[in-house]
Amino acid sequence: MALIPVDAALERVLEGINPLPAEEIPLHDGMGRVLASPLHALRTQPPFNASAMDGYAVRASDTLDERRDLSVIGEAAAGARFPGSMGQGQAVRIFTGAPVPDGADAVLIQENAESVSDRTIRAAKPVEHGRHIRQAGMDFHAGDLLLEQGRRLDPGALTLAASSGHARLLVHRRPRVAVLATGNELVNPGETTGQDSIVASNSYGIAAIAKEEGAEIIDLGIASDNDQHLSSLFAKARDTAADILVTLGGASVGKHDLVRGALAEAGMELSFWKVAMRPGKPLISGRMGAMHVLGLPGNPVSSLVCAELFLRPLVAHMQGARHEPDMRSAALGAPLRANDERQDYIRAVVRHTAEGMIATPFTRQDSSQLTAYATANCLIIRKPHAPAANTGDDCRILMLHR
Repeated sequence: MALIPVDAALERVLEGINPLPAEEIPLHDGMGRVLASPLHALRTQPPFNASAMDGYAVRASDTLDERRDLSVIGEAAAGARFPGSMGQGQAVRIFTGAPVPDGADAVLIQENAESVSDRTIRAAKPVEHGRHIRQAGMDFHAGDLLLEQGRRLDPGALTLAASSGHARLLVHRRPRVAVLATGNELVNPGETTGQDSIVASNSYGIAAIAKEEGAEIIDLGIASDNDQHLSSLFAKARDTAADILVTLGGASVGKHDLVRGALAEAGMELSFWKVAMRPGKPLISGRMGAMHVLGLPGNPVSSLVCAELFLRPLVAHMQGARHEPDMRSAALGAPLRANDERQDYIRAVVRHTAEGMIATPFTRQDSSQLTAYATANCLIIRKPHAPAANTGDDCRILMLHR
């Protein structure tokens, strides 16, 4: 099977993806979830004309004459409005958030109010009509569209939903992602390692990427290089109703790379195998019934890069959200040689300078080296057949974190 370009591979991974069914959740569980329907205001905010400052509710016309005394006839606080109405030459002591009394059309802030006696004040300077009053509905009205369907909920969105009267939210179900590491050489972190053993580390990074996008993780552990063992764990993924099965390792063409064949034996319909990218060429994508399958390479950096490019958007799309990678422009901090037919994702550190962003690649880019990946905050993207580039040349970067 020929190498498939990265963009075409992503299109195939996302082809035919429909958002998962909706479920209703309490507001306090909404962080990171994706709205399954538009959210409209159930109330008006503010629900009344409210004071924006501490001071006195007055008639603006009464403050034009700085010598005029105003009688203080009562008080209004947040949650406790002044029960009557206010006439000419009168004022009501008012606090931030309190309803503005009937008859008042401005708030004289307390710094500009001179005390004449216990129940009398005078305006030190005139106040404009409507000054320091938050008009009813200034933020939103009942029925207004506040959040679009497909919006991923963040602290601001959740606060808005609460303010508009929603105690529960309709969101898409979280995708269930089953993660399976493969290889006889693997042991779990903390276990005694043999002379030829390797700690299974990829699972943790891949699970973290999926969880960051909102997925629930099913840890299938480690499968040995054995068709029967692989098949039993594929079946377990189906039995646990996984939406996505992610396998790690065994996707290449070596004698012990059994995953692709085992997936085919288990009924996977292959979409593609091998992507024109570096790192991450031996990538499997397919379907096993309703379950999507991504077979990621075993090298740690390769699997992490592939998860950023393919697993992250897949999890987002299953929730009805659009994944928008953080792509930016920068200047190269070091020269790069000409590229071949594969698209490169080069680990680098980007820094902000007075001249702009400068992305400096690590000298060594071996796909087994995690130290550089953990230090990197971006990937420099090099198109296939890109010519040699010099320090200072423009480049495109994918931000991993800020």
